[in-house]
Amino acid sequence: MTLTQKLTAFSAFVAQAWALTKPYFSSEHKWKARALLAAIVALNLGLVYMAVLFNEWNKLFYDALQEKNADVFWAQLGRFTWLAFGFIVIAVYKFYLTQLLEMRWRAWMTGHYLARWLSNQMFYKMELNRFASQPDAAGAPAKNPDNPDQRIQEDINQFTTYTISLSMGLLNAVVTLGSFVGILWGLSGGFAFSVAGTQVNIPGFMVWMAMLYCLAGSVITHYIGRPQIALNYQQQRLEADFRHHMVRVREYSESIALDRGETVERTQLDARFGQVLGNYLALIKAQKSLIWFTSFFGQAAVVFPFVVAAPRFFSGAIQLGELMQISSAFGQVQGSLSWFVDNYSSLASWRATTDRLTSFEASFQAVVHTNKALTAIDSEAIESRDLCLSLPNGTVLLNQACLQAQPGDSILLQGPSGSGKSTLFRALAGIWPFASGTLARPKDAMFIPQRPYFPNGPLRDALAYPQSPSTYTNDELKQALNSALLPGLVDQLDQAAAWSQTLSGGEQQRLAIARVLLKKPRWVFADEATSALDEAAENSIYKALVAHVNKANGAIVSIAHKPSVAAFHGRRWLLEKLPEDELARFRLSSQRM
Repeated sequence: MTLTQKLTAFSAFVAQAWALTKPYFSSEHKWKARALLAAIVALNLGLVYMAVLFNEWNKLFYDALQEKNADVFWAQLGRFTWLAFGFIVIAVYKFYLTQLLEMRWRAWMTGHYLARWLSNQMFYKMELNRFASQPDAAGAPAKNPDNPDQRIQEDINQFTTYTISLSMGLLNAVVTLGSFVGILWGLSGGFAFSVAGTQVNIPGFMVWMAMLYCLAGSVITHYIGRPQIALNYQQQRLEADFRHHMVRVREYSESIALDRGETVERTQLDARFGQVLGNYLALIKAQKSLIWFTSFFGQAAVVFPFVVAAPRFFSGAIQLGELMQISSAFGQVQGSLSWFVDNYSSLASWRATTDRLTSFEASFQAVVHTNKALTAIDSEAIESRDLCLSLPNGTVLLNQACLQAQPGDSILLQGPSGSGKSTLFRALAGIWPFASGTLARPKDAMFIPQRPYFPNGPLRDALAYPQSPSTYTNDELKQALNSALLPGLVDQLDQAAAWSQTLSGGEQQRLAIARVLLKKPRWVFADEATSALDEAAENSIYKALVAHVNKANGAIVSIAHKPSVAAFHGRRWLLEKLPEDELARFRLSSQRM
């Protein structure tokens, strides 16, 4: 990579980091955020000023020791007490306000990203887009990130922490350099030598030595430590994948137990954890190589100023106090110039975290761009014009499909497996992004998915979800459970449990139907909603659903394969497979039953 390309890449990274930083300091909390930041900057400057005072104190204190001047010694010791107390107060409040700013910034960013992730079914559409994307060279999705939960929980925390600590550290280094370079220049004197009979004198010799020392160290540190950037990025991804698979084992514990799948899951978890350890070992080795150099670099810096200034001290040109002041000033200048060396591992982690958040931010835009031109209209009926449905990979399922349904209809949607029945339901619900055309659909509708979701907690919360249970009376909640053939749960409204694991498949389906009977929508869309029920329970449930929609002057649309369900429907939407040379895989026809 050429120097121009490196500068371009660095400029792009700085722009990305600024794009992530700017929103908070321009938000509704901007004045509090800016005030906190200004206070932290002022405290950092205060610490630098205290370092200057300590440097001056070094000369007076050690000169008093050399001259055995007890009065000055005790006076300077007393002065040290006040200097130390001031340093401690500034350091404590710098820490407190820095942590406060990090916490508030993280809280704002977390709320900001949660709001965007959970709005307009973005969390669902991002998952669809992620599997539609081609992986990049590192194995990560090209447009949409893995594990958005980690981005919000862990990466935001690391980004705010690293951004503040590194930026304040850099500010401190720059101000310290500006404060001490003049002191070191005046104390170090010149370095004279002869070249071809010409006398050459280099003023401020210690300053130039410090700059050369740190420049060489920074260049070497970068070439030794740069593999850590990619390794840190990969480590976060692998850790999240490992954690995510354990969560899936917990969620599907019953199915895995029934299939006796423990050995397979252990093998897969071992493989994922092996990748975590393998990448972590590579990261440790990269960090070990960097620590070898930085440790040598830091230890050499301790004695370097004494070695350079020793001839002047032994010649009597300077006293012990001035030697210690030179050492202190050199240490401050060298420490400032070595900021890059000392913080390289943190910079590598910050770079990886920033890249992950940048890709997360880009994923929101990627979802917007994948949305096709579906014009949705709220209506009292269903009617489509030129409706086209595609899979995330671009495969067209339906092309120019025509749908029509009116209140009072009862429609059965059928077709071979994979024909897009559930996808059509998702389009009717307004959550399928890979759709185009015009679609009028009823607003007062509820969808019963194949796998209903129930939040952990009291049963009344699971029944009323996503509304508050206080919206309904106990009698209404109990009536819904009884109508859905769940009389055994009537007295458990306040019992908390993981209902997705506590209830059987049939009970979960009946609880989902109890929601519908509780909320009384005009339109009901049931996707294999009674597949786990026996015929008698299924007949009773469908009678209750049909009676409800007829009373509400609505309609019911079902996906089902059982002949017993067909008896409750008067029309059929049939998805039929088309020849391979057609534009779409299936076509939709409507017929009377």
